[in-house]
Amino acid sequence: MNYAASSKQCLDRILQGLDLSFLSQRDKKLFGDRLRCHFDELFNHYIDVYGHQYDCYFHLSQLVMTLAHGLKKRSSKLKQLDKTRSHNNALWYQQENQVGMACYVDLMGPTLKDLQNKIHYFKALGVTYLHLMPLYDSPQGDSDGGYAVSDYRKVNPCLGNMKDLASLASAFQDEGINLVLDFVFNHTADEHRWAQAALAGDSHFQDYYYLFDDREIPDQYEQNLREIFPQVRRGSFTWNETLQKWVWTTFNSFQWDLNYSNPAVFNAITEEMLFLANIGCAALRLDALAFIWKQMGTDCENQPKAHTLIQAFKCCLQIAAPAVIFKSEAIVHPDEVLRYIRNNECQLSYNPLLMALVWNSLATRKTRLLTTSMQKSFTIPQDCSWVNYVRCHDDIGWTFDDSVARQLGINPYDHRYFLNQFFTGRFSGSFANGVPFAENPSNGDCRVCGSLASLCGLEGALANNDRDETDLAIKRILLVHSIIFSIGGIPLLYSGDELGLLNDYSYRDDPAKRHDDRWVNRIAVTTAHIDNIEAPVQAEESLHRQAQKRVFQTLKSMLSIRKSQPLFGAARTHILSTENQHCFVYCRTAENDHKMLVVCNFSEQPQTIDASTLRVFAEPCSEDLLSGATVNNNEPLALSAYQQYWLIGH
Repeated sequence: MNYAASSKQCLDRILQGLDLSFLSQRDKKLFGDRLRCHFDELFNHYIDVYGHQYDCYFHLSQLVMTLAHGLKKRSSKLKQLDKTRSHNNALWYQQENQVGMACYVDLMGPTLKDLQNKIHYFKALGVTYLHLMPLYDSPQGDSDGGYAVSDYRKVNPCLGNMKDLASLASAFQDEGINLVLDFVFNHTADEHRWAQAALAGDSHFQDYYYLFDDREIPDQYEQNLREIFPQVRRGSFTWNETLQKWVWTTFNSFQWDLNYSNPAVFNAITEEMLFLANIGCAALRLDALAFIWKQMGTDCENQPKAHTLIQAFKCCLQIAAPAVIFKSEAIVHPDEVLRYIRNNECQLSYNPLLMALVWNSLATRKTRLLTTSMQKSFTIPQDCSWVNYVRCHDDIGWTFDDSVARQLGINPYDHRYFLNQFFTGRFSGSFANGVPFAENPSNGDCRVCGSLASLCGLEGALANNDRDETDLAIKRILLVHSIIFSIGGIPLLYSGDELGLLNDYSYRDDPAKRHDDRWVNRIAVTTAHIDNIEAPVQAEESLHRQAQKRVFQTLKSMLSIRKSQPLFGAARTHILSTENQHCFVYCRTAENDHKMLVVCNFSEQPQTIDASTLRVFAEPCSEDLLSGATVNNNEPLALSAYQQYWLIGH
């Protein structure tokens, strides 16, 4: 429904009733211009969700005031960035110089001040986009890796304070590094002031959450809900002794789901969102966005009003902090992932399908599921970008499309079981050292954790002091990174993977962590790891240190090549079919018809690609950016174990 006439009348009425004298004349004009541009869309979304409520106008009026205060608190430096990106650099995230890394502050710093002193390391590698994992105040002990937020406006004291974070954000901006922060908006910690007020009996804040006197309604919901962490607890509701009520807790008992059917919650979390935006981040990662709307009779994931709410949040940013964009974290069915990726919702999105199927191809040495799935699901709107990754702070879940698998004669259930067995080292002949995560005691299903190097076989090879297997493991590490560097979008390294760090099993000795196997791949990057990492490999160094240097230096070289070629920026990707089921092939095409053909061998055995694949080029020869070699486009292309080509031509 289009409410254009009503929205204009509503905005006029709201502005007549608000005292905006706290805004400067310049800000008042800027605010008015942006409101006129974006209020109609915001109004439509807000009315769609809350229009049936008697106090909708009051809450909408309060939201406009929140946006005005958000604009006022934005620094002149960030307002200038808003202007620059709105007019000259709106698609900065599609540039070939964008290279991402994600890290925990304490594992890389260990404090915010220490992290600022490591800017030279990020720049040496080529990082221009740094996602700092949750750094907010959170409960002592288990905090779900920081995703149980006690206070969005307070830094975890062990990391520093908000002044340190603002200083770091400013330093990043000066050095051309885009800061990304988490927007944890599905839930808060039970220590958050809203939850504490609810526990104290404040009915206003009790309405911020889903609270139930008995099991009648929770039982109705749970007929359709899936369990997220069944190894920790069963079900999605927790009995709270203080409240004498059941609390909706999708992830953990100490993480209370927010009730977005209450407009006061939307307004309150918008205020927190603008606070984070005004720290100086370039993007906000929307954590668990698929879960934010609850609808009886559904699995309460990916509901239409979840999209409506995200679009409304995006309108709020466009009015108060337009330089900030959203990144989707939707680890759901590939078709659902695609629905979040649009300019008015999330301009960036993790690509969990690519991640999962790269690992699948490493295990099977076959690329048919990867190729067919990417042909179906890789294309997204031209003004949006994938964030491509092969590891993150969490686990690997096999979220491929069952219908595509069946089309290829693959039994999805059996294949997921095989992948779990392979990457946890339970399958005979596996090279991987992974750890099962969230193993369901009812059906044996699980996900997989582990550092990239350990999953690629480096841990086992080093344990056996096997140089040949070490070499193969390094080749696997480089292969998977070469894909995320070249396929289109922002490549995202997870800290430690650039150094070939192995699983850290010390979490098993920590009572607050031992139940959460994801800590096996949350590994501290120490000064010893990065000192002299660019120095030549020495024969007397340990085999692991030699491997670390080889990985870091080769990845750095590949990223340098990436930054030198516009084809890695704003170009179209076409996933190509090939007669060789062990190879993955795709072509990048720029507007000037320059092309890059990427060919990857997922086998430890030599492979050949027919010359017909190279006919994407009109010229008889192409150049391999990785080796500098000239390739005859009229002859079959030979690849050694796990080799990749980045071929350019016309």
